[in-house]
Amino acid sequence: MALVNAKEMLTKAKEGHYAVGQFNINNLEWTKAILLTAQELNSPVILGVSEGAGKYMCGYKTVVGMVNGMLEELNITVPVALHLDHGSYEGAKACIEAGFSSIMFDGSHYPIEENVEKTKELVAICNEKGLSIEAEVGSIGGEEDGVIGAGECADPKECKMIADLGVTMLAAGIGNIHGKYPENWQGLNFDVLDAVQQLTGKMPLVLHGGTGIPADMIKKAINLGVSKINVNTECQLAFAAATREYIEAGKDQQGKGFDPRKLLAPGFEAIKATVKEKMELFGSIGKA
Repeated sequence: MALVNAKEMLTKAKEGHYAVGQFNINNLEWTKAILLTAQELNSPVILGVSEGAGKYMCGYKTVVGMVNGMLEELNITVPVALHLDHGSYEGAKACIEAGFSSIMFDGSHYPIEENVEKTKELVAICNEKGLSIEAEVGSIGGEEDGVIGAGECADPKECKMIADLGVTMLAAGIGNIHGKYPENWQGLNFDVLDAVQQLTGKMPLVLHGGTGIPADMIKKAINLGVSKINVNTECQLAFAAATREYIEAGKDQQGKGFDPRKLLAPGFEAIKATVKEKMELFGSIGKA
């Protein structure tokens, strides 16, 4: 199945009160593990690519080629969107050219007027090419490719301004952060989320920093209109822990245990298990 934009899968998720997971990819193992799990569980899925990961994987065209090749070779039939995560204005345009099916323009660090202006231009391009587009208001805390946010809550009125431009989905900061959550984290601000939902209506809302948010908060966020949840750090931690265990057990020194296909296999399985756990929590299993 060819790549699709995220509009239909997220509209269905919003109406059905579940969320589609965006799982960031970093290499072949990540991509294969996520696609196979989505297929096995009959779940729609979004593959997220940060600008840093895109650079690491030799550029956006390489990523598009790898993903399209896997869709065909693995006989993937569930809906899959390839999405730029936290894209700059220039990065968004580069991904559109490379063949991504969905982009995120993160203009949250600009004054709202400039965020509106740049988002509006990219919405027009995406509409013309049939792509979905995500915008952001209120920075997400933590660090993502060198961009550090304190986790400010979005202004619901500014969210409506961006939503009215015709974006497909909206990421609103509600106290969520990227990476591991500190022990003194205050939790998600559901009052802000509710206010944003009231003003943006049927628009699917996006929750960034899905790693480490308690399950009850995730479920409440979905009930308040969140239809897309981003996961990255959790897969990285699972991959690292499984790889460490393999090496510390000395398995890389047994026979051909040093072969990367064997060395990376436990991490690959750990990613699959993590993705399955998240898809169960988000409620997307069987929704393809």
